[in-house]
Amino acid sequence: MTVKTLSLSFRTQGHADILDITSQVAGQIRQSGLNNGTVTLFSPSSTSALTTVEYESGCLEDLRRLFDEILPPNRTYAHNARWHDGNGHSHARSALLKTSLTIPFVEGRLTLGTWQQIIFVDFDNKPRRRELVLQVMGE
Repeated sequence: MTVKTLSLSFRTQGHADILDITSQVAGQIRQSGLNNGTVTLFSPSSTSALTTVEYESGCLEDLRRLFDEILPPNRTYAHNARWHDGNGHSHARSALLKTSLTIPFVEGRLTLGTWQQIIFVDFDNKPRRRELVLQVMGE
């Protein structure tokens, strides 16, 4: 079995900015030269997350609204009292959604469903430069 560690980097706007990164991940798998295996994506950030969803404007709006209802930015967070950076909600949102995702690929193609895309969500309260670690394992 071969293991290759790759990365993706991009800029985000924060405030639940949602990016479809499916094509970039697929490109990294092609670049790896592996045909069958798994790709694990990891965001080394405590204010962002990875998941899959149908990347459609209504669905994205629903996801943002859901997080605003569960963890609104204007609620009192102990993190904000300690650091005064106003992103306590960002850390809690990231913890709920998670910072890693593993997807199998077969014959060089991600095994995603027809309406399933890989998304990166930046919950922080300001624009950021983000980098993801991708570990591709297989043959």
